[in-house]
Amino acid sequence: MVPSVARAASGGGPNKSHLSLPQGRLMYYTYVLESLRNPGMRYIGSTSDLKRRLEEHNAGRAAHTAKHSPWKVKLYVALETRDLAHRFERYLKSGSGHAFAKRHFWS
Repeated sequence: MVPSVARAASGGGPNKSHLSLPQGRLMYYTYVLESLRNPGMRYIGSTSDLKRRLEEHNAGRAAHTAKHSPWKVKLYVALETRDLAHRFERYLKSGSGHAFAKRHFWS
């Protein structure tokens, strides 16, 4: 199983054309948001509905991100199971995950 990794367009949301899902298949996403107010400030999370979750972050309904909104999607990874999405989220929040993301995703 290979995860789908996509850098989000400057519009800030996922582009459905990146995804080719089997019919009726629910995907889970690990995502990285970047604050538009404070560029360089990032938030890492996971969800099964990325569009809804971004709307929640930008509406101030997430305590950890409310004071730095608005946010854009910097990166998302589509995974097959919730467990994989949570494990990848935890990895990206770890020291080696930070180093990995800096090496491969941040310009």
